Amino acid sequence: RLFEVFSQADAATTRKYGGTGLGLALSRRLCRMMGGEVTVESEAGRGSTFTILLPALVAEIVEEPAAPGAPTDRVASGVGTVLVVDDEAAVRDLMQRFLAKEGFRVVTAAGGEEGLRRARELRPDAITLDVMMPGMDGWAVLSTLKADPDVADVPVIMLTIVDDRNLGYALGASDYLTKPIDRDRLVTVLKQHRRDRPVLVVDDDAGLRQLLRRMLEPEGYAVVEAENGRVALERLRDVSPSVVLLDLMMPEMDGFEFVAELRRHEAWRAIPVVVITARDLSLDDHERLNGYVQKILQKGEHGRDQLLAEVRELVATSVARRRPKA
Repeated sequence: RLFEVFSQADAATTRKYGGTGLGLALSRRLCRMMGGEVTVESEAGRGSTFTILLPALVAEIVEEPAAPGAPTDRVASGVGTVLVVDDEAAVRDLMQRFLAKEGFRVVTAAGGEEGLRRARELRPDAITLDVMMPGMDGWAVLSTLKADPDVADVPVIMLTIVDDRNLGYALGASDYLTKPIDRDRLVTVLKQHRRDRPVLVVDDDAGLRQLLRRMLEPEGYAVVEAENGRVALERLRDVSPSVVLLDLMMPEMDGFEFVAELRRHEAWRAIPVVVITARDLSLDDHERLNGYVQKILQKGEHGRDQLLAEVRELVATSVARRRPKA
């Protein structure tokens, strides 16, 4: 807790000693931005020792700003362009450095509205989208993107990074569909996947499962249904689907838990997941979705290195899917 913003032993001490509780948090962020780290060893009644480790040379990476109204930059650059949307400057910097090192051209946006504008201007190969942002959160941005035909096909990676705690979470879906389901968009998404294997539909709404069955079977897809994540895991022991259509908010085992379990099994890890969300999310829906992500983060199982490895894989797969083969 020592490096958390505004964290003090007693809130009343600010009146006696002053200070906002920002100093150590800012110090750690500055160290990490230069590729270093700050640690502490403390013993009650004796004192604390703070150690700062910094590289001897810090290479300056300057963000390449997107020129307004220049959507052809992606084609001219010859590399995949990734739009990073996050309200935290330190996280944008982290993603900028990490993805640039992996060979991607990176453009950043500090919020949802700016992210939407950049997405329409650039039509990037992939978007990494912070789940929990003030104002327009990631779910609202996602719904808007998927409702806009000009950018609906841009792959989106929903993630959140808690920089102070060195934790993060990426949802890891290969695509997203919004309710009410548009048949043409559904067929377009599924064209990327094999027809010789069934589609696993995981949703607690029996009416929606039946609707998806009626849409998919005439297109030549076999459909297997599950009413929640737990039942879906049972189905996976009997069938090997080409893709999973997954609702996030379900009883017993929700979509987030299902995806986490899917990743734990080597045989299931490569199965593509297409997440289904409501186009018009209520305030309660937003709170529930963000609550699921907060619960995952509180478990502290998703370290930053693990997250970045997942992001690298998701971005590379997304860019490869959209860019023409040489």
